[in-house]
Amino acid sequence: MRAGASVKAGAAKKAAYGGVMTACALIFSYIEYLVPINIGVPGIKLGLANIVTVVVLSWLGAGYAFAVNTMRIVVAALLFSGVFGMLFGLAGGTLSLAVMVLAKRTGAFSIVGASIAGGVAHNIGQLLVAAALISNFTVLYYLPVLLTSGALTGLAIGILAQTATGRLPSL
Repeated sequence: MRAGASVKAGAAKKAAYGGVMTACALIFSYIEYLVPINIGVPGIKLGLANIVTVVVLSWLGAGYAFAVNTMRIVVAALLFSGVFGMLFGLAGGTLSLAVMVLAKRTGAFSIVGASIAGGVAHNIGQLLVAAALISNFTVLYYLPVLLTSGALTGLAIGILAQTATGRLPSL
């Protein structure tokens, strides 16, 4: 096989994996939609679909992680949560992914560490959108609770993603 053909085959393989991972993320979003966890504080959820984002970032790279994350957020919002869900999801998801990419590029963070940073950033992004939507920054009183929940869920997601990544084929 020629070198150009193997490059195209590799790109096609990564694109196929990206599609499968997007479907997996949507399934996790659907499960979370069906089984909501309400602990009395708005905005706290486990974020199961973020397992896929962290795995894709580690396995396929930032570009694929951005595409999978964005497609998952848009489709899940159209199916389950509407325009405001999309707005909150895109703000939190984009900031979270940007922070995880930066954490990964420094080389100082493991998958778990990057996931914790991403979980915290996700909640900050969503709080900033909430503050902008209601034109009131009093929602920032939730910040300590959401930072704690973001760190804890980021830890759980990171451990699960690290376990999953270790079982994936090399590309």
